[in-house]
Amino acid sequence: MTLQTKVTLGSVLLATVFVTLVSGVDLVGFMQLELQATFERAEVIKDVAKYTVIDTLNRRRDVVLHDALRDPDLKGSLLNLLRSPNGVLSIDVVSAVNHEVLASTLESRIGSTTYHPDFSTLVRQRSWFEKLNVLLFKDRRYYILEDPVGPRSGATIYVRVVIYPALIRPSLKDTLYQKGQVAILSVTGAVLLTFLFSMALFRALGHLGHMLDLATSGEYEPENLTAQRADDGELSMMASKVNLLGQRLRGAQFEVSDLRGNIDHLLQDLEDAVFIFNRKSHLVFASGSVEKLLGRARSDLAGQTVSEVFPLSTMLGLLVAQSSETGRAIRNRRVPLAAGGQTPAGPALVLLSVDVLENVPGERAAASGILVRLRDPEAQRKINRELQTADRLSAISRISSGVAHEVKNPLNAILLHVEVARSKLSHGDTDVAEHMEIISREILRLDRVVRTFLDFTRPVELQLDTVPVQELVREIVDLARPQTAAANIQVSVRQEADGVEVRVDRDLLKQAVLNLVVNAMQAMPEGGELGFEASAGKDTVELRISDTGAGIPPELHDKIFRLYFSTKKEGSGIGLAMTFRIVQLHDGTIDFTSEPGKGTTFLIRLPIAV
Repeated sequence: MTLQTKVTLGSVLLATVFVTLVSGVDLVGFMQLELQATFERAEVIKDVAKYTVIDTLNRRRDVVLHDALRDPDLKGSLLNLLRSPNGVLSIDVVSAVNHEVLASTLESRIGSTTYHPDFSTLVRQRSWFEKLNVLLFKDRRYYILEDPVGPRSGATIYVRVVIYPALIRPSLKDTLYQKGQVAILSVTGAVLLTFLFSMALFRALGHLGHMLDLATSGEYEPENLTAQRADDGELSMMASKVNLLGQRLRGAQFEVSDLRGNIDHLLQDLEDAVFIFNRKSHLVFASGSVEKLLGRARSDLAGQTVSEVFPLSTMLGLLVAQSSETGRAIRNRRVPLAAGGQTPAGPALVLLSVDVLENVPGERAAASGILVRLRDPEAQRKINRELQTADRLSAISRISSGVAHEVKNPLNAILLHVEVARSKLSHGDTDVAEHMEIISREILRLDRVVRTFLDFTRPVELQLDTVPVQELVREIVDLARPQTAAANIQVSVRQEADGVEVRVDRDLLKQAVLNLVVNAMQAMPEGGELGFEASAGKDTVELRISDTGAGIPPELHDKIFRLYFSTKKEGSGIGLAMTFRIVQLHDGTIDFTSEPGKGTTFLIRLPIAV
């Protein structure tokens, strides 16, 4: 089915549904009006009939109720009310005791005891579908409206108006016929207009499709537009834009060529060697440190296949060929650069990454080529060392800011009391012992701060050992359990690092994590939940320590790792700073997330042992 057919049929269906809904709503409204009109007429007839019955009973007090209701004048008056009934079948006078009809405008109903549903309930409470069934379909039920008349001789009677909705149907036929004609004409008109609009629209789209075909074939010149009719102003404008787009596409070809040259020039300065092979396994792009790693000029590799660039006699060639055939990516795998017994042109080992280029993600059949990257691990280690040095300098800056804060306070106190003592001595007052004592205490405090800082920054000799992550977490949890049990804190452990090891100083790292555990317990004085979670990524292990305490206010996030900074009255401000330093010494990182009132989670990342 073509797009034009789908759009046309969809538009026709939409127009038909819309007109049908409008007609249905109109029909329901008309039906409600008819029922309401019948209800109001029946109410009037009921009220008049009630007063007529009461008047007759008052006039015939000398006879029994049964004879009074058989009065010919009463029946004549009731029949006069039904000259234009329009849905009202009869007017009955009914006994309240057994619902027996004592008098009626229809002789056949006298003596019957049938009870019918209330007409007001149908008009006011029933759904439109029930009303439609009553008016237009084969609903043979009767409905009533009734009012009580005062007691006579100990008995109460009702004046009842009996409505038969089937009597309304003949009067609806003409109106329904007219409304049906209008609905059919509306649907027909809507369908016709939809077809005309669809034809005009797709005719214009056909012209634009022709122009796109011209642009695809490379015919961008304006003379191709001269055949357009003068009255197609908008179409000609759009066709001109298509023509302009074609010219820009032609210019884009040159820009892509220039961009490729620029990318090539940029990659030449990188430590990586980058190779792109097409779906036929031929090399289409090579840049970066190709000569350094392979010992071959890039110009010699142009157009070669994967097996020619990376011979199958080498481990490197086997892995690249396997990834190309299976579609499985490789990430930073250490591979010997040359075959056994050969001397490599570059480093002995390289980090190999292979990515499958796909037109449609997830579909191997749509693979359009592969991208191979070779990286010198020594260059990578050099970059990592530089980053670690930068991190450590940043850590020293944070620590120094905390020390500067602690040093400033005693210095200010010493300066203040020196000034006070000097002022006293200048006025001949030699009682400065108190000030000298304070100055002495502040000097001792300053000495303690400096000694702590020196101890904190003194090089640490790490006793590194390869430790399973699961074992390390288990030891930390076992150390924390007695304190958590005493503090009514529940401990949860989640291990997702099976078989993964880290190279760490076991005692120092346990000290760092236990500092976090102590802080977490102090944040939950009324009890809570302390969580330990270990997981492994590609190159790092993640340890999470979470609590359900009060959390850390956002304004303190940048300060908590500073030396001597503490939010607790009796805190030393050394624990978190020490944890930060220990993690840094292990080439790791530490971070946290916290939400006031919900808790805090610290995240430690450590490199996986190679």
